[in-house]
Amino acid sequence: MTASPRSLRLLVCGNADRGDDGAALRAVAHFLPRLCPAVLERLEVRRCLQLDAMDLIDVPPTEAVVILDTVVGVPAGRIVTMPLDALASRSCRVAPRSSHALPIDQVLGVAEAVRGSLPAGVFVGIGGKWFGFGELLSRAVREAIPDLERAAEQEIVRLVTPTTV
Repeated sequence: MTASPRSLRLLVCGNADRGDDGAALRAVAHFLPRLCPAVLERLEVRRCLQLDAMDLIDVPPTEAVVILDTVVGVPAGRIVTMPLDALASRSCRVAPRSSHALPIDQVLGVAEAVRGSLPAGVFVGIGGKWFGFGELLSRAVREAIPDLERAAEQEIVRLVTPTTV
């Protein structure tokens, strides 16, 4: 038996006017038009300057989440993909750059406490180097944007594709 395809909330974090922090926005602008109509009709895209627990609290149980952001704690241009529950663990050394109101483990912890569990989903990030004013990306991030696009697109398609149960 095949399960119904699930919907997905794509949370695109970052600020286009803060250097590498705008990498997720650039990636989404390139890969969204490539997604097939069957995936696009299951996709809700939300823009977040910074991730907030409210972005996750109202996710229905039948919906998955992909968070796309720039991270610190890894080399610039490196792509990081990890399940939300792994990102929620305090032992995680990767920190999304745009989640500066609260650390990511606290944002996810609040969402989990209110919901009872985290939504199914994954974090896809790119290591950033320069977060100054302006739209200029560091060379490492600029060269890795296609890799970020591929990683995000793969996770979106994986999460909305029906599975056999």
